[in-house]
Amino acid sequence: MARTGIDTSILHKGSHSASFFDVSRAAGEGVEIVDFCIPCNPYFPTPEMFDELTRDLKSILKYYPSDSSTITKKLAGVLGLHPQTVAMANGSTELITWIDHLLIKESVAIPIPTFGRWTDQPMETGKRVDMFPLQERDGFRLDLEEYVQFIRERKSRVAVVCNVNNPDGHYIPRRDVIRFMDALSDLDLVVVDESFIDFSDAERYPSVGPDAVIRPNAVVLKSLGKNFGLHGIRFGYMLANPAIAGKIAKMLPKWNLNSLAEKVVHMISDHEMEYEESLRLLSRDRRSMGRELQRIQGLTVFPSQGNFFLVKLPNEWSGVALRDYLVANHGIMTRECGNKLGMTSQFMRLVVRPAGDVDRLVDGMLDYAQRFHTRSVYDTDPLESTPRARWADAAYDDQPDSLIQYPSQRSGNDYTARRAAVG
Repeated sequence: MARTGIDTSILHKGSHSASFFDVSRAAGEGVEIVDFCIPCNPYFPTPEMFDELTRDLKSILKYYPSDSSTITKKLAGVLGLHPQTVAMANGSTELITWIDHLLIKESVAIPIPTFGRWTDQPMETGKRVDMFPLQERDGFRLDLEEYVQFIRERKSRVAVVCNVNNPDGHYIPRRDVIRFMDALSDLDLVVVDESFIDFSDAERYPSVGPDAVIRPNAVVLKSLGKNFGLHGIRFGYMLANPAIAGKIAKMLPKWNLNSLAEKVVHMISDHEMEYEESLRLLSRDRRSMGRELQRIQGLTVFPSQGNFFLVKLPNEWSGVALRDYLVANHGIMTRECGNKLGMTSQFMRLVVRPAGDVDRLVDGMLDYAQRFHTRSVYDTDPLESTPRARWADAAYDDQPDSLIQYPSQRSGNDYTARRAAVG
């Protein structure tokens, strides 16, 4: 019997990852699950914000929310946007669905691998999906000039680009995305999915949202659930010129947003500093986690500007077997990428988490590696000569008080000792 008691067959059902609730129920009472699968902000909302939501839970659940236009106007005011350029929906996937139904007529181009709904949704409605394969030898980086050439050759009428891209974490500079939109101004639509862009620290103002709303055929997608660490609320929004945004908004149900989403929208402006702090903490954790993962012999870690890392496993490892082993023996959920177009089971996407959770992950991977290796995977430090990033801030080396704890089944000292031993 596995240590957590989880029946791993639950991980083999359907094309999508098992939900956190499914795995938690399978684990049973008293087993804590550490989630490296769902790309969620671990530092936001703060415990104080959760306390506020708890106090208001009765009225949130008991009464109707305001209509979608009222909530959208409030969000636009908080974010400094013109309300006629915003359409807010029950998650970014709802917006992808309506974009497909209303704005994609015959064909859409999309680089792969990427977020699966951008390929699956149009195919489900009979559209031609022109897939532009990203190459592992290039680190899955998207060359926009080659992509534009591909779009022209295929005569695609809609083009999509995800920035930051999921699952590889590649970021495209804002100036290049603007050039991309302008180069394709004759298409029916150009979509820039920025669901993970808030996690990027490559530029001060990375979003092309303000640029999209003054262009004739551009749409920018945002996912508040990912940024704010509240996937369960299901809310996202799109930015476009008033004609496009209005066309989508008119098709959305009048009460398509729930009361919990409305409450959070009203809380955002009061907690802007905490949100910015959460992004700085996550950037710190991304650097630390990248160093820890790169210590593992044979593991390829791709650079990322998202809140996750794409890794390629050593040749003798199996992504499916490692995923099952980690959840069954260490209570760790991970995302094996074998069901992503353009990927294989040798790839995994690992969400950025605080150092203690990363120790637990690495410890589990080391346990799994013992069946293949007899010598330590920590014999050398491949980052020993790498200079500290110029924007690293020692002020963020300490664990914050606002961290939502995920207790380990092992004592914290086990992981602390291992980390100290390897430097």
